[in-house]
Amino acid sequence: MAEHLLLKWGTLKGYQVETDKSRDALRRYHEQAVSLSGMTQHDTPEQKQALYDLIDAIDGEIQNDWSGEIMSKEQAKDYIRNYRS
Repeated sequence: MAEHLLLKWGTLKGYQVETDKSRDALRRYHEQAVSLSGMTQHDTPEQKQALYDLIDAIDGEIQNDWSGEIMSKEQAKDYIRNYRS
């Protein structure tokens, strides 16, 4: 199965990671508390950086769960950076 990310509410909703680099970024994201609901998740600056690193590391599609749109890495980072701003 190919790597992929699913984003919603300006944060991570789902994923499939297979590389050490992707796993490391995901591990760093989960080092701090994560809500079971993306709607109530408020990522810390450290979690946002881990998500940016995960986006850079991912070798596959990044999808917006609201629209179904496939996003580029830069679009995904902008989505996370500017959500709720």
